[in-house]
Amino acid sequence: MKRERIRLDQNRAPIYEALETFRKMRVVPFDVPGHKRGRGNPELTAFLGSQCVGVDVNSMKPLDNLCHPVSVIREAEELAAAAFGAAHAFLMVGGTTSSVQSMILSACKRGDEIILPRNVHRSVINALVLCGAVPVYVNPEVDQRLGIALGMEREQMAKAIAEHPNAVAVLVNNPTYYGVCSDLRAIVRMAHNAGMLCLVDEAHGTHFYFGGGLPVSAMAAGADMAAVSMHKSGGSLTQSSLLLVGPEVHAGYVRQMINLTQTTSGSYLLMSSLDISRRNLALRGREVFHQVADMAEYARQEINAVGGYYAFGRELMNGNSVFDFDTTKLSVHTLDIGLAGIEVYDILRDEYDIQIEFGDIGNILAYLSIGDRPQELERLVSALAEIRRRYQKDGTGLLHQEYIDPTVVTSPQEAFYARKISLPLQESAGRVCSEFVMCYPPGIPILAPGERITPEILEHILYAKEKGCSMTGSEDPDLNSINVLE
Repeated sequence: MKRERIRLDQNRAPIYEALETFRKMRVVPFDVPGHKRGRGNPELTAFLGSQCVGVDVNSMKPLDNLCHPVSVIREAEELAAAAFGAAHAFLMVGGTTSSVQSMILSACKRGDEIILPRNVHRSVINALVLCGAVPVYVNPEVDQRLGIALGMEREQMAKAIAEHPNAVAVLVNNPTYYGVCSDLRAIVRMAHNAGMLCLVDEAHGTHFYFGGGLPVSAMAAGADMAAVSMHKSGGSLTQSSLLLVGPEVHAGYVRQMINLTQTTSGSYLLMSSLDISRRNLALRGREVFHQVADMAEYARQEINAVGGYYAFGRELMNGNSVFDFDTTKLSVHTLDIGLAGIEVYDILRDEYDIQIEFGDIGNILAYLSIGDRPQELERLVSALAEIRRRYQKDGTGLLHQEYIDPTVVTSPQEAFYARKISLPLQESAGRVCSEFVMCYPPGIPILAPGERITPEILEHILYAKEKGCSMTGSEDPDLNSINVLE
């Protein structure tokens, strides 16, 4: 009993503590990595610092093993599960992409149907390519002013479940990149009543577990699994993530699925950052995220007072497709000043040294989290005001729609592995795509394998290229050609 109390003490960070103990032992390294605590690569050590490379170590008995944790990593995962209200938590070092894929691979096998919105991250469709599950897309409603996809409506979800009673799972984005949340509790209830699992891509919702007044978290809503991107709003190092599971999920099986694709050489830099960040959120997260939400609300008011921009928030809530809104998200519509979001993004970076998360066809997103300060928000607001004054123009001819409903012809796996040919992009209308096309960020495919290329989609892609969006996913890095089914 005494050990259990120590283990669940959120003041502890067992991986960090074990690394500190190891550092003091001055162990002679005849193992990997080959830089030997940085001595073999002085340029790297000078760049990252000796403290950093000194704990870039291999798995060993005192430090446990990520593939089969029995000591400090296991304790860190138990602490994370307790902090997030989950039955089990898995430390993930392949990014939330790895968490999402492990979640879907654990729930689905070849031929299984899974119900999900089409505006998912590429990692979701990648998982379908890997396992051969068949997507049942619920096309989300689109906000006509903002051009963005909204959440999943309860009626659409009920209809999809009724029409596909053999589906094994439902997947929900919560929140979307823009901060839109679905009625997660209702969707979980519908899925469970139909005997289906409810999976949540919660990449942008780490703070939901630690913020008063924020939307419900996946675990609190009763979801079966959730992929949580700790490095986005939780403060850990890039590429570190958590996979949370509920009490009805077989954790041992999930571990096996994770081990199919995750590295056997787990980075202790990433794992210790998860450990330390979980401790920070458990002890101080509620206070910090309250401040973040207040800063975002202040910035929304100031940006809207500038005129021309629309920093949107909880006023979008309609009880269904926008059931709730993540008030820490600072999403701003830019088309009313005659500029695409990507154009404002580029101007902020190139002329004002301000790097925001992304700009797309009609909106920008400034990602606020635990490291932001009010004075930096003031700088952003001032820059936006000046951009409006200097660059505002007539918006005639600007595209508005961020999301276009796809026509699905075949499953992602069948299309990805099928015989294919390459065609000039502008000659591909009517053909079936066999690869991905997306702007990154946010990484939501405009086209995915198995979807028909339409003139409307081509117009969207060409427009995004012209405006300077970073187009990714295609074999041709310049996206002058595209792979289609023979």
